[in-house]
Amino acid sequence: MDNYPENFDDFLATTAEMLVADGLIDAADLLKSSEYKVEAAGYDNWNGGTTTWTVYLQIDPKENAHLGNNKDALTGQINSRLVPMLEQETADWYSVLISPKIEPKPDWRKPAGNIPRDARKNIFDGMRLENVSWFGSLGDVEFLGRLYDLENLPSTDSRFQDAAGDIWQHRVNNDDWPDDWIFDDSRFRLMSAPPEEFLRFLCEVLHPVVRPDRNEVLKLLQHFNDQLRPHGWHLVEEEKIAGRPRYVGQAIRNHHHRSVSRARTVADALDAGWMQKEIERVENAIDTDPALALGTAKDLLESCCKTILTKRGVSFSKSDDLPKLTKALTKELKLVPDGIPDEAKGADKIRLILRNLSALTQYMAELRGLYGSGHGRDGKHRGLEPRHARLAVASAVAFIDFVTETYHQRIEANDGAKTPQGGSS
Repeated sequence: MDNYPENFDDFLATTAEMLVADGLIDAADLLKSSEYKVEAAGYDNWNGGTTTWTVYLQIDPKENAHLGNNKDALTGQINSRLVPMLEQETADWYSVLISPKIEPKPDWRKPAGNIPRDARKNIFDGMRLENVSWFGSLGDVEFLGRLYDLENLPSTDSRFQDAAGDIWQHRVNNDDWPDDWIFDDSRFRLMSAPPEEFLRFLCEVLHPVVRPDRNEVLKLLQHFNDQLRPHGWHLVEEEKIAGRPRYVGQAIRNHHHRSVSRARTVADALDAGWMQKEIERVENAIDTDPALALGTAKDLLESCCKTILTKRGVSFSKSDDLPKLTKALTKELKLVPDGIPDEAKGADKIRLILRNLSALTQYMAELRGLYGSGHGRDGKHRGLEPRHARLAVASAVAFIDFVTETYHQRIEANDGAKTPQGGSS
């Protein structure tokens, strides 16, 4: 058998150029990102001998799975431009096949941490209790079409050929399926699918296009993560779309990720963009620069205090230090409550915990002065270790989480929250 052309990559490059010129950008991008492999598929003695070659365009397995029905169209677009060029150079026959890239995965047999059925049921029951529609502002078919190839899933109604048809019939035309039908539909396996597939569904429920209400997203995110964390998973922000977060599912690898994830949720709840930058700095520094992480955790506390005081219309000076800001916030939100009755069990212990939580910021400020970034050191100075930084960050997040939740509780209770009057920042 003859070999395929040595300059085969040049043919692929020309094909990509033609695809771009024809406006077929998706096919061109796929071709550029793929790794190619050319294998002889057969040989025919006709016409002096003809070899049949298959050009495998190997792409990421997940990307390959998501192509769905588009795979045939993309294959045809590439094939119709590449093959004629090759046939000008040789009498051999060529065909293109898009396939998943095969790579060594020695740990693939090890079971990933599963998300048990009870946790999944709790997530869906919570949505039922709050009357939350999983499809959000989209219809059922439009939502599911973003995740699944509905035309290749079977219909449960003999009148229709695929899932797209019977879902439309029973959710749009007849409207005789309940809103929560998806949770128990065996085609989508939400109660038994692999964790990554289940998490992808939850992330789509939170997608900005599906659910543009920021407050509703944050409430759902907290509910989802409360059920996922005990089993080693959580949803974290990956990017922003038009200023709104898009989430992905991740395994929890280190303890500090939980604190950082919670801090991001708090920052979103306060709509405090600059807090997100401090959170990112903390996350990157915990293991590599504990002193910077400690200093930034203190900055995070200051940002939280100033944000809430400003929203409550409480004035403060630019020169106010963290203890003074904390004192003002404690007074404004009544963090050390007078409303706990003395006869309540452990009332004195509750007050003590709350007072110590308020005093936390004083300790953080002092610790930052001793070990944090921003201060000169002599040659004998011994810095903090990552475990100290994790403790400081977790403590800071506990404080901002509590005061933010209290702030929102005061608003919901309509306790006379003040209209912002432009406190300093």
